[in-house]
Amino acid sequence: MPSKKMTAAIHNDLPKNLTFRQCLQHLYTFIRPNQKKLWAGLVMVVITNLTYIAMPVAEGRITSQLQMDVTAANGGPIHVQMDVIVHLITILLSIYVVKITGQFLSTIWMTDSIQKTMYDLRNAIEHKINRLPVAYFDAHKTGDLLSRITNDVETVSNALQQTLSRIIGAFLSTTLILIMMFTINRVMFGMVVLGIPLIIAISVFIVRKTQPIFDEQQEALATLNSTVNEMYGGLSEIMIYNQQDFAKKAFDEANERMYKTSFKAQTLSGQIGPWTTIVIYIEIGLCCLYGIFQVISGHLMLGSLQAFIRYIWNVNDPLSQLSSLSSAVQSAFSGMNRLFSFLDLDEEEQTVTKKPIDEIKEIDFRHIRFSYTDQPLMEDVSFHVDRNQTVAIVGHTGAGKTTLTNLLERYYPLDGGQIAINGQNINDLSFEDLRDLIGLVLQDPWLFEGTIEENLKYARDNLSDEQIHKAIETARLTETLAALPDGLQTELNEDAQNLSQGEKQLLTIARALLKDPKILILDEATSSVDTRLEKRLQAAMNEVMKNRTCFVIAHRLSTILNANLILVMDHGDLVESGTHEELLARGGTYARLYNSQFQDSDLNLAE
Repeated sequence: MPSKKMTAAIHNDLPKNLTFRQCLQHLYTFIRPNQKKLWAGLVMVVITNLTYIAMPVAEGRITSQLQMDVTAANGGPIHVQMDVIVHLITILLSIYVVKITGQFLSTIWMTDSIQKTMYDLRNAIEHKINRLPVAYFDAHKTGDLLSRITNDVETVSNALQQTLSRIIGAFLSTTLILIMMFTINRVMFGMVVLGIPLIIAISVFIVRKTQPIFDEQQEALATLNSTVNEMYGGLSEIMIYNQQDFAKKAFDEANERMYKTSFKAQTLSGQIGPWTTIVIYIEIGLCCLYGIFQVISGHLMLGSLQAFIRYIWNVNDPLSQLSSLSSAVQSAFSGMNRLFSFLDLDEEEQTVTKKPIDEIKEIDFRHIRFSYTDQPLMEDVSFHVDRNQTVAIVGHTGAGKTTLTNLLERYYPLDGGQIAINGQNINDLSFEDLRDLIGLVLQDPWLFEGTIEENLKYARDNLSDEQIHKAIETARLTETLAALPDGLQTELNEDAQNLSQGEKQLLTIARALLKDPKILILDEATSSVDTRLEKRLQAAMNEVMKNRTCFVIAHRLSTILNANLILVMDHGDLVESGTHEELLARGGTYARLYNSQFQDSDLNLAE
């Protein structure tokens, strides 16, 4: 049976459906270190909304003053008290200045706080990725991770940047507007208040209906990213097999799903605005009709009616904002749900090294049991490796060769048994200390965009020029660099496509040499190299393998004839072990593999 940790790693990202409150609690842990400027920005939002409420009052006072001046004339010459009007206009202009200043400062302070929060959140995701079990990455697409660290974070960032201040402002201004309405006329205030429960009911109903659709929208976006990533990663294969139509079909399906979920989510959430506006327009009509009669009867000043009508429009604005922002809030909630459920995944258990290892004396695999699924792969694998021995691992594809070295690197937890170095269980070493002992050269060399020198320096910090040049010489890379116009400063493009497969392999060997590992793993490093470079590559590998304990996963058996120990794997089981001569003499699985390869080779020569 698979270990509990491994099962959790594979299935652990199933949606946890965190509540909105739980998402906010997670989010606050990232906001807390940057909250000073956020609170300062929100104070500016409050001040801005106070000016927003004060403006209709000041404007109404000007109208009421003009009304009083006209009424006081009683049919005679109208004397406008310009000193009062100018004073009121000055107050109104001051309010405008405070409003603009508050908006400016709130934008700067909140942007600084929110972007620092997003910076910390992206760092947390990157840190999480580095501490997840390898099994998680086996079971999940790269596009899904890409979507979390880019799209989901950006969705939350936009919600905080554009939505938070508007939501707070909307609630604050709505509350203050209602208070001002109440002080102007209670009957008209009652007309407005009666419509608010209906608006809330409409919003809540639509939000509940659309939230699951926004979750689907985020998942559809992750699927689309995965599809695009897969397409461009295998572009050469798509073109050579003329499968553009197949790739286009896969993209169209993901794109159509994205279109349908987005259309449905945005259309349904967009219904809040029109229904809210209908309710508010009915309220405006009723208040205007009642207010005109109040002004005519002398119970209400014209400026007060003007201010009240302005307040109705003003209360429509924040309510409309809340409805229009519902889609952004729901998308943000879906993004936070995906982000924080990801950050809650179980991590690899971090151990502290009990006894550091300076040199490799022996390595023991003791009764190893392991499985990827419910079906066991390895049930009882045991073997012993002495210092500086070369161990070759052979077998058919899927026999468990790479799995064996992955277990040594602690990429997966064992179901049973123990791997020990110098008698010490590798579980008693930290991941960093264990993997510092190991160098790796893969069949498909991994190089990043940058110069050749930068790729070499990836091996270890503080490398000298002398060390780099010695590694280049040892790895038989001198000829390759001499042919490049910029030598060590040659920029590698994506996937290092400006180098041949063999040249990339030589470069990774030089990098492994610069790490100076105590244990070296060579995973079919020569299987895809052309004949011209094979001798250079084999010579470089032989040089790198000197005075190291090496594990060589080999497809070409001719490359491992001198190995101290050959392990023959079959369906995860260790079926044979010994030297080349011993295994040939037994006439078993290894002998059949060896004779089969050399028969194929003889046939090729005969042709």
